[in-house]
Amino acid sequence: MVSPTNTVWGQCVTLTCNTTCTLSDNPNPTYIWYKNGQRVLGKTCFNVTYLHQSICALKGSTVELPCTYQHPSNHTVSESNWYIQEKLDEEPKILSSVPEYAGRAEFGGDKENVCTLRITDLREIDSAEYWFTFKTQTQRYWYNFLQRETHVRLSVTGLQVKVSSATVTEGKAVLLTCRTTCNLTDNTNPTYIWYKNGQLVNNQNNYLLLDPVSGEDAGRYSCNTKGYENLYSPEETLTVIYAPKNTSVSVSPSGEIVERSSVTLTCNSDANPPVDKYTWYKKNVTSPKASGQSYSITNISSEDSGEYYCEAVNEVGAKNSTSQWIIIAGKQTSVKNAAIGITVVVLVLILCLSGFMWFRKKATTSTSVTRDTADNGQVNSSLVHDNISGMAMTPAAAQRADTDDQDDVHYASVHFCNQEVPLYSTVQLPRPQKEDDDVQYAAVKFNRPSAAT
Repeated sequence: MVSPTNTVWGQCVTLTCNTTCTLSDNPNPTYIWYKNGQRVLGKTCFNVTYLHQSICALKGSTVELPCTYQHPSNHTVSESNWYIQEKLDEEPKILSSVPEYAGRAEFGGDKENVCTLRITDLREIDSAEYWFTFKTQTQRYWYNFLQRETHVRLSVTGLQVKVSSATVTEGKAVLLTCRTTCNLTDNTNPTYIWYKNGQLVNNQNNYLLLDPVSGEDAGRYSCNTKGYENLYSPEETLTVIYAPKNTSVSVSPSGEIVERSSVTLTCNSDANPPVDKYTWYKKNVTSPKASGQSYSITNISSEDSGEYYCEAVNEVGAKNSTSQWIIIAGKQTSVKNAAIGITVVVLVLILCLSGFMWFRKKATTSTSVTRDTADNGQVNSSLVHDNISGMAMTPAAAQRADTDDQDDVHYASVHFCNQEVPLYSTVQLPRPQKEDDDVQYAAVKFNRPSAAT
């Protein structure tokens, strides 16, 4: 059999020797060819062979288009080129003449039988059809091999994350898939690597199943493959919506609340989408008290005491907060507290004064009165202190001293009719029986005659 049956000069022709059935005594025979009755050893034709008819490679990576070619041994290769045709309706271009490939396309062939093409930093525009051509010459003629029937189709793809639902309700399932638009040629079973918000996710499949999904799963997801860790897919955002949760009430000011003052309650809740309605309730009261995230009570009274809670609502659902007690302190309590405070202060002052008097009693103080009498009988106007001890007491005074349980300290004020200067003296009477002193106060007034004696 001859294929093709109609051939032109320079074209490869295949002759096949076969039988209608497999030979029983020779299942793997050795065939021998003859031309015009003469044994033929074989002859090389003009041909180009591509290892892959189509190649899929990642955007940003490097790809090789393996290629070999052959020609009769009596021919010498004079020129070789790679052609590119991006679209079917465009004319092919010599690859080396396209500016976008300068420095990226490398022809690693020789002038014998290797024609492999290498393209670095792949871009989407590199997706096209490529084929190799060459020219040969002999002493008598040259040959231009321009076979376009066989070529290489290169497809450049990027990694892409596809989400079964970009917005999903908490508690349901969602599937994320890392995929390409074509099957990678040099990596038929790639190992996939997942990332969430730039952080590594422990999963090596080309899919990521979140079942059930929670609010913590929301974020930006991307992927790449092992060996191409620097080639990330674009990030895909997963949005998880959920009803309000962690709803709580805060009170300002905190602590005891006094009548006629003001208080503000604030409702806080975690929700996606955000809470669009807040409602305030008082326990055991049917109708709502107010709406809005904050609820202020002014000129508060004891009737406002009780448990308060809020309800947070968004399009997914609603959630009540725990109750918050509001206890109102009346005026009497405030006055009582103030009175207690004043009493404590007074007691402290009394203790301090008692201590001072105790130390004063233990001290021995003497004050003497020196009266400077001049010839004109006038008294010095300055204060004179004198200590008088051991004075003879009147019987009545001695009797009082004997019968008293405490020491007597007498203070006397002496006034002279013609003098305005007071004289003070401290009189300490002997203590016949006890160590402790009794304090007694006496005022003595002297009326002097006009003439000094």
